[in-house]
Amino acid sequence: MEKIVGLIDAPFTPFHPNGDVNLQPIEAYAAMLVKNGLKGVFINGSSGEGYMLTPAERMQLAERWVSVAPEGFKVIVHVGSCCLRESRQLAEHAQKIGAWGIGSMAPPFPHIGRIQELVEYCEAIASAAPNLPFYYYHIPAFNGAYLPMLDLLKAVDGRIPNFAGIKYTYESLYEYNQCRLYQDNKFDMLHGQDETILPSLAQGGAKGGIGGTTNYNGRELVGIIDAWNRGDIATAREKQNFAQAVINVICHYRGNIVGGKRIMKLIGFDLGPNRTPFRNMTDEEERQMRKELEEIRFFDRCNVF
Repeated sequence: MEKIVGLIDAPFTPFHPNGDVNLQPIEAYAAMLVKNGLKGVFINGSSGEGYMLTPAERMQLAERWVSVAPEGFKVIVHVGSCCLRESRQLAEHAQKIGAWGIGSMAPPFPHIGRIQELVEYCEAIASAAPNLPFYYYHIPAFNGAYLPMLDLLKAVDGRIPNFAGIKYTYESLYEYNQCRLYQDNKFDMLHGQDETILPSLAQGGAKGGIGGTTNYNGRELVGIIDAWNRGDIATAREKQNFAQAVINVICHYRGNIVGGKRIMKLIGFDLGPNRTPFRNMTDEEERQMRKELEEIRFFDRCNVF
């Protein structure tokens, strides 16, 4: 099964001012990401407010991304839902329209508390799109599924034929590396935290990742990997520290989903508001965030169109 090399973006969902999904910007969105070195998208996930979209909206977004994706640009569709039947329908749809892959996090309700339950959940979804690679999206801060991922790999090995790997969005670089080493790097371990790309590379073996701040800071994050591959550790370290400085700013404004999405407006690509119950930034907060970004010279280094 093909493994991902490079960084995949977790895009925001564009909305009209009234809250309806806006499909129009997506073609330009994809072109911007390609220009800045991204290798694909993981749509309808946490950054995309996927759990706040209707199934019809999620399918429309998937169809649009697949239709405008340049050749070789991977479209992975997050199909996770609190309703397993809905997840299976979304997985079937993703395969039908020609998506590259699918993925799912554990549902936020009910909480999954055992590996066996998680395996059964993943198996039911993956089997609905047997021709696509399936990635488990490990983000326990969102769903309380603080389960050992090495145990998950052992449990799915030989049971779910299209289980490709894990999007690992958690702080344990030790566990991440142990999963990467399992059965001589059998599964694709996609690093999911933009703030620690360099340490994951330093452990020797990380090849791909999925990030949210790549939407507006992809050039610098791709640059970390490029510098590492050249053996330029000083540049890689500087770019990683800059990426953390950007993340420090968005943490002042309710994180990537809210603050990060507003940054897209500041760099000239307004994707509209967040859906309720997210608390959108005020105009004053936007002005203050711009000032903080200017102080770290963000606008000299951010993604370009």
